[in-house]
Amino acid sequence: MSAIILFTAVSVAQIMLVAAMAIVSIRMFVGPRAQDRILGLDTFYINAMLLLVTFGVGTGRVVYFEAALVIGMIGFVATVALAKFLMRG
Repeated sequence: MSAIILFTAVSVAQIMLVAAMAIVSIRMFVGPRAQDRILGLDTFYINAMLLLVTFGVGTGRVVYFEAALVIGMIGFVATVALAKFLMRG
C-alpha cells in the first residue's frame, strides 16, 4: 500500500515540476529584462535538480542524487556569474 502512495506522490511531483519548468522557460525566453531571464534560469535549474531528486526517490538509484548535486553547484556558479555581469555591465 505504501509503495502505491509513494509512486503516486512521486509521479504527481514530477508532473508538477515539468509544468513549472515549462512556465519558467517562457519567462527565460520572453522575459522583458535581463534580470527576469536570470531569475528564470535560476528557477529552471532548481526545478531540474528537484526533478532528478524525484527520479532518484522513485527508482532508488544514487546516480540521480549525484547528478542533482552537480546541477546545483553549476547552477549556483552560473547565477552568481550572471548577477556579477549585470552589476558591472
